[in-house]
Amino acid sequence: MEKLGFPRSSVAGHDRGARVAYRLALDHPRQVQRLAVLDIVPTADTWELADKRLATAFWPWSLFAQPEPLPERLLSAAPEAVIDDALGGWGSPANAFGAEVRTAYIEALQDPARVHAICEEYRAAATLDHEHDLEDRRAGRRIACPVLVLWSARGPVGTWYAERGGPLALWRAWANDVRGGPLDAGHFFPEEIPEQTAEALSGFFAASA
Repeated sequence: MEKLGFPRSSVAGHDRGARVAYRLALDHPRQVQRLAVLDIVPTADTWELADKRLATAFWPWSLFAQPEPLPERLLSAAPEAVIDDALGGWGSPANAFGAEVRTAYIEALQDPARVHAICEEYRAAATLDHEHDLEDRRAGRRIACPVLVLWSARGPVGTWYAERGGPLALWRAWANDVRGGPLDAGHFFPEEIPEQTAEALSGFFAASA
């Protein structure tokens, strides 16, 4: 972004993109003006509060984090089943995605390099990502910019962590200025309700820092 002439910018990310985004805000606080994270809680909290619900409902977290090559072989053997489970079973209706989207995902999973990269992402969440969060926590590093937290009203993020105050409370342990709430859609709410998602993001990013 600096090379493009933007010394500071606002960042939004969904799912894995949100994990990249909040890591960017922690590592480069001067560059990130505002941060929006969609349908996640911090990686350290995800693992530390993990229970049977995460192991069964968020099965990719444990399965794809296993050592190579088992996850790669399983994912490559049944790409249609994995994509159908994600697109139709994570709270968003399957018709939120066109047939060409499903086809593109399945074709991507026919590439061994892409399958390996997906598994490496889950392995990173269980190792480096968690370790980096713990290092920041021990050092007292926090997200300096305002943070918008949006999550699926139909998914687990808003209910699994209720005894901890919900996702807003978890994020307030990492940042001072946190606001947000649920959107009435499934995990893929940027695709399912793009207008409402865009309205929430644009309103947040348009406000003065």
